[in-house]
Amino acid sequence: MAGVSTREKNSALVLDDVSKAIIEQLQQDGRRPYAAIGKAVGLSEAAVRQRVQRLLESGVMHIVAVTDPLTLGYRRKALLGLRVEGDLEKVADQLAELEEVDSVVITAGSFDILVEVVAENDEQLLDIVNRRIRPLSRVREVEVFVYLKMRKQSYTWHAP
Repeated sequence: MAGVSTREKNSALVLDDVSKAIIEQLQQDGRRPYAAIGKAVGLSEAAVRQRVQRLLESGVMHIVAVTDPLTLGYRRKALLGLRVEGDLEKVADQLAELEEVDSVVITAGSFDILVEVVAENDEQLLDIVNRRIRPLSRVREVEVFVYLKMRKQSYTWHAP
């Protein structure tokens, strides 16, 4: 579905309580067997498999391995607040192409875009900010917030 945003793909999909329960089961353990999920939510293994496939194809969820950058040799994480002129989406797209960038969020408030980056050390962080992000034509200001200690990082949501 090239050219269609995840939001547009998801707009027609309504999550019932069973689908939400399946998602919660997979958030606890992304490798949990469909039979075990089925037992927990009251469906057959085949029904769970079909629902999971629909959730994946629609873009509602993704099943991925989450790594800890510190254990992989990356010693520096930072959040960058950017003030940008002109088309925010074009700048956000350019930032999203950078390998060291974990997330890009267009925001309202004192910053136009927030960017989370991971680097091996302070020297690489400086290189990312000074040679790769500041030179982008529409970027006017970059404020760097270096992470000293992560207290919580969650990939779960709780159904209302």
